[in-house]
Formats: sequence, C-alpha cells, structure tokens
Amino acid sequence: MGTFEGHVAPGFGFFLIGFWHLFNHIKLHALHPTSYTSLPFFATSKFKYLEPFLIMGGCSLSIAMELFIGPARHQPFDTDGTIPSNHLHNFEHSSISMSFFVFAAFTILLDRIGPKAQYGLTQLLGAIAFGQQLFLFHLHSADHMGVEGQYHLLLQIVIFVSLTTTLMGIGLPKSFLVSFVRSASILFQGVWLMVMGFMLWTPSLIPKGCFIHLEEGHDVVRCSDDESLHRAKALVNIQFSWYLIGITIFAVSFYLLLVKKYGENVEYTSLTKELEIELAEEVEDIEAATTHKKNKLGESKSFLHMGKAFAPVDMER
Repeated sequence: MGTFEGHVAPGFGFFLIGFWHLFNHIKLHALHPTSYTSLPFFATSKFKYLEPFLIMGGCSLSIAMELFIGPARHQPFDTDGTIPSNHLHNFEHSSISMSFFVFAAFTILLDRIGPKAQYGLTQLLGAIAFGQQLFLFHLHSADHMGVEGQYHLLLQIVIFVSLTTTLMGIGLPKSFLVSFVRSASILFQGVWLMVMGFMLWTPSLIPKGCFIHLEEGHDVVRCSDDESLHRAKALVNIQFSWYLIGITIFAVSFYLLLVKKYGENVEYTSLTKELEIELAEEVEDIEAATTHKKNKLGESKSFLHMGKAFAPVDMER
C-alpha cells in the first residue's frame, strides 16, 4: 500500500462500496420509511453476491500485491526466513485485507445458512475488520511524524466512525441515520485514500519545502525544516476539512435527490390513504351523531305520548 497504486486502488474500492451502500440505504428508506431495516449487503439484479465477491477479489489482489507481486524477490521474507524491516508494512496492509476477506466470505456463508443472528454476526465481522484496520494504522510501522503520518492520523478518525456506526448497527438495525453515516464514512475512507495516493506520490503536489526521498526501497515525503513540516501538516488538516465539507454536501444532496425520486409515490400513496381514513372517520362521526339525534328525538316523542296518556287521568282526579 505504500505506493501511488497501493492507495488509489483500495481507495477506489472503498469509494465504490460506500457509494453502493449509500445509494441503496437511501433508496430503501425512501421506499419504506416506516418499515426500514438495514441490510448487511445489497444484491444486484443479476448476481446476488456480487458485492461480497468483489470485496474478496479486491482483497485477494491486495494480498498478492503486498506479499508476492510487489517485493523484488516476489516473496516478503528474508533469506533466513524472517520478516525484514522494510516488509513489515506489507504484512500490516495484507492483514487488513485478510480481515475484510473473512468478513465478505462469512457474509455469503451466513446468508446461505440463514441463522437468526445473521445480521448481528455480519455486522460484528464488519466491525472486527474496521477494528483491525484502525489498530494497524494506529500502530503503523511507517512514518508517524511526517506528512504521511498526518494523512494516516486523519484517516483513523474516519475509520473510527465506520467502526462505531457498524457496532451501533448491531443494536439499531432500523436506524437509517446509523446506516447513512456508516456508508458516508466508508465512501470518505475511499476518497481520502485516493487523495493520499495523489498528494504523497505526485512530485508537483508535494508541499513547498518538502520533497520525495527514497528510504528502505519506498518513497517517503520529507521536509527540509520544522517550519516546512508544520506548514505541510497544516495544509493536510485544511485539506481534510474541505473534503469533509464536500462529502457532507454530496451525501445530503444525494439523499434529497433520491428521496425526491423514490419517495414521491410512497408519499402520495400514504397521503391518499390518510385522507381516506380521515374521510371515513368523519363519515362515521356524522352517522353516529345522526343516530344519536334520532334516538334522542325518539325518546322525546315517547315521553310526550306518555304525557298525553296520563293527562285525562289527572283531570278526572
């Protein structure tokens, strides 16, 4: 992952999954606002398990790139069978991919078997994958102090949101907002990873006073002095805040667009049903009031007849 391709490719994968979930959760909620229940994955019209299989395929490719294709000798071990220092991050990145592979594989298996705890277990496996991702990025063997470390630090915030909302989803499967935030955070992960790939491995985008330096077979951004480093980190923070605003605008606008598209018929139908119910209730109230008045009128007439019958008797007395 410590290359341009190693950030852009998985970033694009996270972006696709996040966008797919965001679209389907909004559509599902727009069509069924009162009975909405989150789903662990979304099937396509032609192939039910396309999403988990794509995750497994992407993870397999990532593991192969990190451990076999990327290394110069096409294997990550030293001559004595140990793991060299310059390949530690390869094992860290591949461990993240393995976690998501396990999540996707068990998602299919749990759906095929269909146990009662299917949804909760699937969400738990997803939370474990995000937890593994957060753990390894937090204790990353790569640089923590430089510009790349600042990008990784901010990435951890987004991963934490994905982890938290996935855990919340276990107990709140009917909460649309939990699913909405989780989907948006996964999409944000993908965007930020792709941004890292471009900003850290494109010479023209390196901050002023910094440069790309080859260390242990990997290109790393270094700065000439503390002032340049401080400025570069501040620029990364500003960049993150701008992308956060952009993702927020996109997610909410996307929600409004889909609700307008898929929610109009549901809203119209619901409104029609409500009007019919209200009209029926009004008719019932009118009928009940009319019946009540008739009963009262009948009682009054009976009382008058009784009065007339007793009147001669009183007069004779």
